[in-house]
Amino acid sequence: MKISVLQVLALFFLDIGVLHCYGWARHTFVVQETPYTKLCSTKTILTVNGQIPGPTLHVTKGDTIVVEVRNKANYNVTIHWHGVKQPRNPWSDGPEYITQCPIQPGQKFRQKIEFSSEEGTLWWHAHSDWTRATVYGAIVIHPKKGTSYPFPKPHAKVPIILGEWWKKGITELYDEFLASGGDPNVSDAYTINGQPGDLYPCSKSETFKFTVDHGKTYLLRIINSALQDILFFGIAKHKLTVVGTDASYTKPLKTDYIAISPGQTFDVLLEANQPLADYYMAAKVYSSALGVEYDNTTTTAVLHYNGYDDGRNSSSTPFLPDLPSFNDTNASANFTGSLRSLADDGHPVHVPLNISTPLMFTASVNTFPCANGESCAGPNGSRLAASLNNISFQLPSTDILSAYYYQINGVYGDKFPNVPPLKFNFTADVLPQYLLTPKKGTEVKVLKYNSTVEIVLQGTNLAAGTDHPMHIHGYSFYVVGWGFGNFDKDKDPLGYNLVDPPLQNTIAIPKNGWATIRFKANNPGVWFMHCHLERHLSWGMDTTFIVKNGDHSDAKMLPPPPDMPSCS
Repeated sequence: MKISVLQVLALFFLDIGVLHCYGWARHTFVVQETPYTKLCSTKTILTVNGQIPGPTLHVTKGDTIVVEVRNKANYNVTIHWHGVKQPRNPWSDGPEYITQCPIQPGQKFRQKIEFSSEEGTLWWHAHSDWTRATVYGAIVIHPKKGTSYPFPKPHAKVPIILGEWWKKGITELYDEFLASGGDPNVSDAYTINGQPGDLYPCSKSETFKFTVDHGKTYLLRIINSALQDILFFGIAKHKLTVVGTDASYTKPLKTDYIAISPGQTFDVLLEANQPLADYYMAAKVYSSALGVEYDNTTTTAVLHYNGYDDGRNSSSTPFLPDLPSFNDTNASANFTGSLRSLADDGHPVHVPLNISTPLMFTASVNTFPCANGESCAGPNGSRLAASLNNISFQLPSTDILSAYYYQINGVYGDKFPNVPPLKFNFTADVLPQYLLTPKKGTEVKVLKYNSTVEIVLQGTNLAAGTDHPMHIHGYSFYVVGWGFGNFDKDKDPLGYNLVDPPLQNTIAIPKNGWATIRFKANNPGVWFMHCHLERHLSWGMDTTFIVKNGDHSDAKMLPPPPDMPSCS
């Protein structure tokens, strides 16, 4: 029996579950409150399907899946599919008050997740306040049938998800952070696959253990889900070979460690070529801001070789990897700067060469003066803030996507500046106090469809010079250059890599430095851009791109689904 296009569309709008028969996979995410014991104490946390990390989604390149998110908790929540471009479909992207209103307690939302060019490792996480502290999981995008990895097939694959853990409830921590006007409390532990590791109290029995066979090669899918910190990661006595980042393949890069920002993913090959024993895989902080407290603990998991006599060696302590110092900016930046796209016949590079829309954004930590009745734990009795181009972004009370689509006035402005409105020595050791205070606003940047965009991301030394892992929803971008100090528009572009730059969705602006990214604005919709350090996002280091529709039907944003959550 032949089925017409109209009949297929009718099936879609009547019952999305029917589409499973036509090749669409359907999943259910139940957000719920779950008692969880870690570090000798028990607290109730938000989970998906009672798990931390949550379920791993396995898809094939080019798949479309449906995830029904059911909120059975007492808090609002949204789910974002980090790094999934969602062609023409920002409605399912997930950031609260940007592309949707939150899923309120007792409600559900059916999200259509469309994969396109991504292949490798991505992840999903909550995008409402700081709920992603425990609501996250891996996305594994397998090669299409008939194709293979651009490296020898590994013996096995395993997600390695790095995270942070607080003994205090994350909602309580978030509320205290907002009320104080200062920095949040540092975490009590880092985690690997939800477990702190046996260097922490009450953690030995649940430490994650990965068992390998000598002589085999394994693919580690490493994700940093931490809220606040860039992390160094390594495995004792073992080299790591990076072969992909942010669901895009890279030239093999052999290294002793990786520096991974919140939001980033790496595909890493591990050769099990050491003497039979137990070895620690470990992660610890990279923290570059002077005077800012950080969690100085180390999370571990155990790499265990089959054949190693556990009984005879039960008292042996595994080897620890030699990771860079907590403030080694060169170690972090040089690792990131060594990445190169694979750039072969099967994985071509399409770097925009003729730029139609040159932009420059400054990323700053700022302060606001203390108002009467406010708590102000920031420097000199101020409230800490953050900005892009001197605008501290304010979330609206309804989502920007609906306001744009339905032409609702008063929700946002479209005057986000192309260049910094304040010109100064961005990375000077001492800067005038008047520069510290940004403007507040909900300003977006409008881009023409198919425009070629270059953004110079310039860090500043206002309040606290530090690294800023910047993430753009709906796009991957080429990182064509980076450096320390102030960007020089005449000299620095001469050193751009336009041949094989890495294709990423998250890039850390180095401390008191800059990074340049390029992309083609060919995905119409409303797309969030923000620092992936949650305190910086909450302080206002974010903005939104509106990419206008093109002329043809396949260059226009799709209409909203019927079950979009309501803000009321």
